Amino acid sequence: MSALSDQLVTFAILAYLVAMISHAVEYALGGARRGTAAAAPARELVGAGVGAAGGAEPPATADAPPVRDRVAERGRLAGRIAVVVTALAAALHLGALVTRGVAADRMPWGNMYEFVLTVTWIGVAAWLAVLVKRPALRQLGLFLTLVQVLLLAFAELKLYTEVVPLVPALNSYWFIIHVSTIVFSSGILLLGVVPAVAFLMRNGYEQGRRSFPYTLAKRLPAAAALERLTFGLHAFSFPIFTFAVIAGAIWAEAAWGRAWGWDPKETWAFISWVVYAGYLHARATPSVRRNVATWIAVLGFLTVLMNLFGVNFFFTGLHSYAGI
Repeated sequence: MSALSDQLVTFAILAYLVAMISHAVEYALGGARRGTAAAAPARELVGAGVGAAGGAEPPATADAPPVRDRVAERGRLAGRIAVVVTALAAALHLGALVTRGVAADRMPWGNMYEFVLTVTWIGVAAWLAVLVKRPALRQLGLFLTLVQVLLLAFAELKLYTEVVPLVPALNSYWFIIHVSTIVFSSGILLLGVVPAVAFLMRNGYEQGRRSFPYTLAKRLPAAAALERLTFGLHAFSFPIFTFAVIAGAIWAEAAWGRAWGWDPKETWAFISWVVYAGYLHARATPSVRRNVATWIAVLGFLTVLMNLFGVNFFFTGLHSYAGI
């Protein structure tokens, strides 16, 4: 089962990569379609009987649609393929988690490698749920699959560890309560940072900025839609994240005889909570601009990454059982 899990992770990474490439094709063909708009006047002249070299050419017919329409249709097909492949990758990803859990005879959250696998799956599952309700946001799939490929590849190359029994310190029913909620909320926050960054780029593009990286946002949905999605995801995940932090404190009281000891991971979890609370407060304050509030959300995710990777790599504490 452990070997099967490893193989499924590899196949999932490859499938996410194919999905990312398909999204990129959709994005590129959308750009090509815009580029053909400048040729419309020339086609009108051709339709009137004036060819490119002065000769007469037949007008376009219903059986021969304009080039820009054919390119756009190919782009939409690539986008639909990307969504299907993403769903396939998510199924392989879930299979990897289930088989690893069976191999370990426990929930697959016992070390840093398994934690990353679970968080990334929650993120992509939430993304597919968003697409069911809001298919017009499909262009964001390019950025989401890019994040999936990078995080899973990093987990495979740097975090991988063999299946081992659960560390005694984690052998408690609070393991399921605390870790399941922190994993779930972190997965939603992972998804939430994608439209947050996309909004910052798109908002700049709509304000007339044409330098990198704002030009990357010309095919993205409207900034207002991206901002609403960012807020909705964070508003949904923050109460769950809050409960996870409280549950961790209760577990610490039961296991170590104190609810809070300023352990590095506890400290950074508190920092993340404060930053996300600051984002929601800023978002609810009319005098704070939406791009300023969104920058706070991006900062919050950076603190989550610090808690996930930085604390385990650079600090030693009671939570130092990441398996790296």
